Amino acid sequence: MSDQLDIAYIAGLFDGEGCITYKQYMRKRKGQKKAYPTWSIRMEIAMTDKSVLIWLHEVLGVGTLGEKRYRTKYTVGWKKQWRWRCQFRDAYQVARLFWPYAHVKMEGIQKIIDHYGEHKVMNGNVVDLEHYKLWMSVE
Repeated sequence: MSDQLDIAYIAGLFDGEGCITYKQYMRKRKGQKKAYPTWSIRMEIAMTDKSVLIWLHEVLGVGTLGEKRYRTKYTVGWKKQWRWRCQFRDAYQVARLFWPYAHVKMEGIQKIIDHYGEHKVMNGNVVDLEHYKLWMSVE
């Protein structure tokens, strides 16, 4: 990760322009007869200035960056938007970075942090945060 000033700036940008999705819903998976509870944990920012999102993506080092596609006839002529987003454990990492600077999105950020905590079960094993970061950097 980068300098704390960059993180503080991005956290402020996220507070004003970002969106947090934290919900559980029932989802029927392919080949399954029964629906199962599934979590959707995501952080994203959409804006027309692609260069800001490229910089944000480079500073945070996680997530994906792509064009936001519109699906209605009413959006014809709208300026193109770009979207950065991260999910699940990456959202946890970003939430921990933003936590000291968050105001508007504090409730959602706290939900993500509380959801993952310091230890989580992954593939039947309890994995601490540092082990997870090391594992993710190898892949």
